[in-house]
Amino acid sequence: MKLPIITLQQERKGERALPSQFQEAYRPDLIRRAVQALQSRQRQPYGASPTAGLRHAHDVSKRRRDYKTSYGKGISRVARKVHTKRGMQMNWVGTFSPQTVGGRRAHPPKAMKIWAQKINQKENRKAIRSAMAATVSRQLVQQRGHKLPEGYPFIIDAALETMNKTAEVEKALTAFGFEQELARSGQKKIRAGKGKRRGRKYKRKKGILIVVSGDCPLLKAGKNIPGTEIIPVRALNADLLAPGGLPGRVTLWTSTALDQVEQKKLFT
Repeated sequence: MKLPIITLQQERKGERALPSQFQEAYRPDLIRRAVQALQSRQRQPYGASPTAGLRHAHDVSKRRRDYKTSYGKGISRVARKVHTKRGMQMNWVGTFSPQTVGGRRAHPPKAMKIWAQKINQKENRKAIRSAMAATVSRQLVQQRGHKLPEGYPFIIDAALETMNKTAEVEKALTAFGFEQELARSGQKKIRAGKGKRRGRKYKRKKGILIVVSGDCPLLKAGKNIPGTEIIPVRALNADLLAPGGLPGRVTLWTSTALDQVEQKKLFT
């Protein structure tokens, strides 16, 4: 598959064939597995304290002639803690046992549970190649909801990596025809639910992904564009190419990034 190379002046510089990694078959099931494996590693473990429901004194005997005893009261011999007492009459509740008022939970969540999922290295690389192939499929990108210009997909000239101003990057993306896409990813909405109180009040749509060859001024210049991400080609993963496990993110590849993919045989 050959794609045109577009300069910053919106001129066609030529065309080049995509590396063999872009010929991978479309495997949405494998992409979803790879994304879930990445997301599972970011999940914070949670659970009850091991001593929850056990942090109280319980000194009730089950012997006949002891003072604090539940023997002869017509009640089950469950460990109990005394709230109040008057002579031999005591107000108490059950302890330790899961079915009692003051007891622990029967099966609380365990903090030592391992949430991270594993995926084979070959499967992960195959998922990345499949997600790369999905980025150059206009039909899949449109199904994801992105607003595309007429000539998409195309390759960007390497001069884009030298930009060091955010306004210049926005102007270039608008000139390429991504004005509606920038407006789409620039909108934010208030999250529904308790997440508003946990430091993630707003939700924003994923926008353009720009893949560069390595460390360059564009990494810093495009950081503040809402929804847009600039990533070195070696740092690509399935979650960046297919956010949420849904393939077909609108992606702009620079010519030097494709050189890295081809020469270094990345993700093979």
